[in-house]
Amino acid sequence: MSAATALRPSEPFPLPSGVSLARRLKLLLSFSRTGLSVSPVDEWQLKSALLAFLRKPPLSLSLLQDSDLSVSRLPDLQKRRRDDPVASGILYVRDLSFLRPSNRAGGDEAEKMTPEQEENKYSQWRSSLVQKLDGIDLNLKGVMYRMSVEIPASDDFTAMKKSWEEFYASELFSTRNPVRKIAKRPDTILVRGVPSRWFAETRISSKASTLVTHTIFSALGKIRTLNISNDDELEEKKDETNKGLISGLNCKVWVQFESYDDFHNAMKALCGRSLEKEGSRLKVNYDVTWDREGFFRNGQYELAHNKLEERDAPVHGRKKHYTSRIESDHRKRFRD
Repeated sequence: MSAATALRPSEPFPLPSGVSLARRLKLLLSFSRTGLSVSPVDEWQLKSALLAFLRKPPLSLSLLQDSDLSVSRLPDLQKRRRDDPVASGILYVRDLSFLRPSNRAGGDEAEKMTPEQEENKYSQWRSSLVQKLDGIDLNLKGVMYRMSVEIPASDDFTAMKKSWEEFYASELFSTRNPVRKIAKRPDTILVRGVPSRWFAETRISSKASTLVTHTIFSALGKIRTLNISNDDELEEKKDETNKGLISGLNCKVWVQFESYDDFHNAMKALCGRSLEKEGSRLKVNYDVTWDREGFFRNGQYELAHNKLEERDAPVHGRKKHYTSRIESDHRKRFRD
């Protein structure tokens, strides 16, 4: 049985190579004007006012750091309708110590709670916080803003599980399927936006290694195969002004598990968490989802290797056989 099945929301989940998963709440924010003012959006004032509101009662998120809240003005404000958002933001709540309160006798009351009970307590608190924040009005020197709040799809395991169940149910009853229909279930996850150097072999390379990546994700379940590639698309979205200047800092990983149960437990462990590493103060807020396109089944994996072969072909026209380091590592160290 995987250790991820007994994972508590209030506890970090240690992984090999000094990496760990830490629970946090991520909320997507949007701000729209409620008055007739057309004054420019002051991002600093908006962030300061919201932080002050969050740190005071009744929410009392006193341990909230300035870096846990980001607010940015949306482009082309003149072209937007009055009800359209003018700014967006992301809020992270990392202090979840309230889930394990200590009683007066000095014991730990939460020890009596099962992981399922603790997860239910966290879900209720999260829903309550979203209800309290959604629709509040902020007054910034006479300019009124209304804030909308939602939980991202990649952080809501219940909603994600419902999405893959509905997806495969629709495929089962689709007329395109053969007469003899077989129910399918997902087995592959996709993790994006993780630092390549955290999955690299120390003092050998800064690129993600199959060996290290396989070792880390094996703590979540038995792996059938995996694939690693640069996540340049995510980097371009984060910095549209410097497209193409930095490449290979982040990577995306497809992990196919041997069984649906391992896939299910891995998704549950990865949802709603940040990646941390010993010796680093960086908290990586990756994106995780399930593979609905069938990356390993539909030939995308082979297509990626074919592009590598074309890239490394000699100038004189003779096509050179290319074997990636990832592929060779997998053959040498992970033979079936």
